[in-house]
Amino acid sequence: MPKTTVRTSGGEAVVEYDITGTGPGLVLVHGTAATRQMWQPLTEALADRFTVVAPDMSGSGDTTDHGGALTPADLADEVLAAADAAGLDSFHLVGHSLGSAVATHLAATRPERVRSLALHAGWAYTDVRMDAEFRYWLELMRTDAEHGTALFPRMLPLMAFGPRYWEHTDAAANEELVKGLIEMITPGAVRQTEVDRLVDLRPLLGRITAPTLVLASAHDRLIGAEQQQALLAGIPDSRYAEIDAGHAAPAEDPEGFVAKLAGFLDERLAAERVPARG
Repeated sequence: MPKTTVRTSGGEAVVEYDITGTGPGLVLVHGTAATRQMWQPLTEALADRFTVVAPDMSGSGDTTDHGGALTPADLADEVLAAADAAGLDSFHLVGHSLGSAVATHLAATRPERVRSLALHAGWAYTDVRMDAEFRYWLELMRTDAEHGTALFPRMLPLMAFGPRYWEHTDAAANEELVKGLIEMITPGAVRQTEVDRLVDLRPLLGRITAPTLVLASAHDRLIGAEQQQALLAGIPDSRYAEIDAGHAAPAEDPEGFVAKLAGFLDERLAAERVPARG
């Protein structure tokens, strides 16, 4: 896999990323405890018309770094470094959960690079309730590491999935999912959850110039509607859409998730092809 080196606030990071397809640039930013692999269905749907770049952020996948504390700005620098290494002068940008926070930071601080922005399960700032949730995650993960339990992966489906999942699963299938989560979640999830606690994008939102889709999940138990409204109120050229799923819509309804994002991105492509009138 291609890789690039970037200096963050704590030291150097070697960022690994996938690059697939041809066309205008599209950069995809994963969420907490996930990897670039979460974007495979969207990449497959869009690679015939976009050059898709999907990095692993520090704490995930094959990216390596100094091992210390991270900030949203650090992760935004890693994403931008992957785009630079892939030769993208400008690009469309999509994020999920923590990836949405990172993408928002990048779009606000480097607006000249971002052609459009799509945020699923994003939030404007980590409020007291959300911080309590993230602190609970950290406690579960640290208990798992100390005692060999699986409290955090067992909690995740309860937090992340909406009625669609629970209506179509059974105890055995859910247990298989939990086993997969146990294998997927690495110690880096602790570092990324600490970044979740630091998010406060409110001073930056007005600096975003890209047309923006704020995509909410109707049954998101982590990100409240007030957070989506704060993004819409703060980002000048933004619109709202909703998917009938929980926080983990990419896993709960992958076809619907891909359709929502592909529709927005194809619309942006069409808009860019329209010649200016003069």
